[in-house]
Amino acid sequence: MSLEVHRSVAAFRSAANALRHQGKRLGLVPTMGALHAGHLSLVQAARARADEVALTIFVNPMQFGPSEDYGRYPRTLERDIELCREAGVGHVFAPDASDMYPPGERTRVQVSGLTRALCGPHRPGHFEGVTTIVSKLFVVAGACVAVFGRKDYQQLKVIERMTRDLLLPVEIIGLQTLRDRDGLALSSRNAYLSADERSRALGIARGLSAAVFAFQAGERSAGVLRKTALAHLTEVGLRLDYATLADADELVPLSDETRVGERALLAVAGFMGQTRLIDNVVLGDDAAPIASAERSGQTRGER
Repeated sequence: MSLEVHRSVAAFRSAANALRHQGKRLGLVPTMGALHAGHLSLVQAARARADEVALTIFVNPMQFGPSEDYGRYPRTLERDIELCREAGVGHVFAPDASDMYPPGERTRVQVSGLTRALCGPHRPGHFEGVTTIVSKLFVVAGACVAVFGRKDYQQLKVIERMTRDLLLPVEIIGLQTLRDRDGLALSSRNAYLSADERSRALGIARGLSAAVFAFQAGERSAGVLRKTALAHLTEVGLRLDYATLADADELVPLSDETRVGERALLAVAGFMGQTRLIDNVVLGDDAAPIASAERSGQTRGER
């Protein structure tokens, strides 16, 4: 299959419309580039659900705060295009910022409620940037099936709600986090980690795994489950933004006094050195990160 690279909104919209005119279903994989195995697993999932796959590469300035890593975020377009070619992607959409944010633009898309906790307070404006750019990508692509990873669990839930509320003709698929063999969640930002930082970052997977094992053994105290994970996070020196148990659908934090029901989200975010890492499990749904990584080598990835 040949690969077409589109650098303008008009060109990608025309290609997507042509596919539908031929009766084909489009699979969409939105990314910020610096592709890794996690992204490629999303491509394979999209290929299984669609006739042709389009992958978008756009480092979105609107979702980075003023002190965040927009300027140094890895940009590897030529390598990404070659990986897409090898993975059977039919279309790459890699626009300039001026095309996605025309001069004088003022429109933003917001999803309330779901952005109030977890990463929301720590990254003001982040989710507004995410929903604004993803809604634009959906409008340009048109009717499609879009595949995201669950490592960005809050982002996935926000995009699901936005898509439903705005009646967008897009089916959202969320896939489990792809992990390295030792359990570390794959992320483009892992490239920032030194060897020592990467080794210590495994404390996140160990903490989440300990909480999963405790939950599977019958522990239902939100406080005990959270502190079980927290012990591993503090041991490796992770500078925490949060380690929170929350409702898995509405993302409302659970107090330590809460008795957890059949399922709950345990989400972690913090800094290892200068690198912000996030990870999560849904207790009651997900296997322990380290046990599942050891068993299968890898699971699935992120945007």
